[in-house]
Amino acid sequence: MPLINESHDSLPYIEPEPSSQARAAAEKLIIAELSSDYQTTIHPLIPASVEPRFSPLIQQEIDRKAAGLPWTSGIDLARYEAPEPPARAADGTPDVDEWRRVLQKAYTASSHLSMRHENLALLEENGKNAWLIGNSQLEEILRGLEKELAETKEAAESVNKERKLAQEANKGEIAGLEETWRRGVGAILDVELAAEGLRMQILEQRRHLAQQHAQ
Repeated sequence: MPLINESHDSLPYIEPEPSSQARAAAEKLIIAELSSDYQTTIHPLIPASVEPRFSPLIQQEIDRKAAGLPWTSGIDLARYEAPEPPARAADGTPDVDEWRRVLQKAYTASSHLSMRHENLALLEENGKNAWLIGNSQLEEILRGLEKELAETKEAAESVNKERKLAQEANKGEIAGLEETWRRGVGAILDVELAAEGLRMQILEQRRHLAQQHAQ
């Protein structure tokens, strides 16, 4: 669901609904103004998108996903596993260096398990409260967004009602002005037709006089 709900309820309320022929003619004029590649080319007024800048590690991971390669890196969890004791030498003497490396691994695994046990105990003690507090904060944010959305819708409806009342109050004046405009256009056409008829009469008389002089 989009976060922004746009509304284009901006047509006059007192205008009649256009006919299918008028709508088709309007759409034809719009299509004639569009370029042949308007569906695939971004409008020149739209700014270019910003090129993302990722760190080398993120870019490496993006390239791996784009190439479809399997995930092979990451944290080596083997160091947290309990190590096996080293084998004795042929003469039965222990390898001190190997034992030292095994003890270091065992210490790392023991530290990891101790920290994990501590974190699990903290989660058991405080996790529920933290989860409830987080849910409460999210619900408060949601209530604020819903309240803002309701206020915005109410403001939009109020503006639409005021515009509708204003247009309906001036409906008679607008209809009178439109009728006056139509009569004016009709009068202009009548004058143009009369002028054209007069011009044709003058041309006919001139032609008739020219024929008389020629005789």
